[in-house]
Amino acid sequence: MISVRKGKREDLPRVLELIKELAEFERAAHEVSNTVSKMEEDGFGANPVYGFFVAEDEGLIQGLSLYYYRYSTWKGKRLYLEDIVVTESQRGKGIGKMLFDTTMKLALDEGCTGMMWQVLEWNTPAIDFYKKYNAHMDGEWINCNLEADQIKDALN
Repeated sequence: MISVRKGKREDLPRVLELIKELAEFERAAHEVSNTVSKMEEDGFGANPVYGFFVAEDEGLIQGLSLYYYRYSTWKGKRLYLEDIVVTESQRGKGIGKMLFDTTMKLALDEGCTGMMWQVLEWNTPAIDFYKKYNAHMDGEWINCNLEADQIKDALN
């Protein structure tokens, strides 16, 4: 029996395992520098910056939906779905749909004007999944980022 619930601090070791599994799938395992202690501080400290849901099957966490809030000057409060992960052996059982639906419901319950996320252009199973929801996929915007060391260099 699969169930979805709000994530707890004690889930973080398994959550990080799922994050690393996703990074491996996305051919970027070397990019993961997060730790359980950083996730503890960032999610359960004085000023939490993210939340998450887990999907369990017989007490084992098999999936994750990690989100945070962002603010759009055009739209207002938005929920950003950072990652949705289902461990490979459990895919195709409806776990991703349960997590996605729960996250969408949270967006509405929290007064968000919508939900946003990214998907790699080659991840056709994920793209096909999101198409079932009639999701808008914008190929016009270019993703940008700076790592902390780049910011330091730029400010010096």
